[in-house]
Amino acid sequence: MIILDYRDRRPIYEQIVERFQELMMSGVMEQDSQLPSVRSLAMDLSINPNTIQRAYAELERQGYIYSIKGKGSFVADNCMLKDGKKEAVFKKQEELAMEGVLLCVEKEKLKDIIDQIYDKGGKKDD
Repeated sequence: MIILDYRDRRPIYEQIVERFQELMMSGVMEQDSQLPSVRSLAMDLSINPNTIQRAYAELERQGYIYSIKGKGSFVADNCMLKDGKKEAVFKKQEELAMEGVLLCVEKEKLKDIIDQIYDKGGKKDD
């Protein structure tokens, strides 16, 4: 579920936050499903439980999860977050299209790039 890259310059807790966000936004982790306990995830990843606690605190601060005292952390209703992220994608796309127009980039070339990305399921070429 969570794979850490120790060569990544970002702190480990940020990698954990990003991975959980991806899992939640893609629907792999559904609303109200329970996250692994801090202790069990720390053991699975062989890292300090404080790192997991910090990641969970950040996810809760951002509205991705909620906690119930004595029961654990659960996936929040992320519809509003997802809608906000979609709007941000549309805004970025609009800005890129405007920049493309200024640079005389062919409209068909931009469409082809988007089609290729969707055809690959969003996976990058390595």
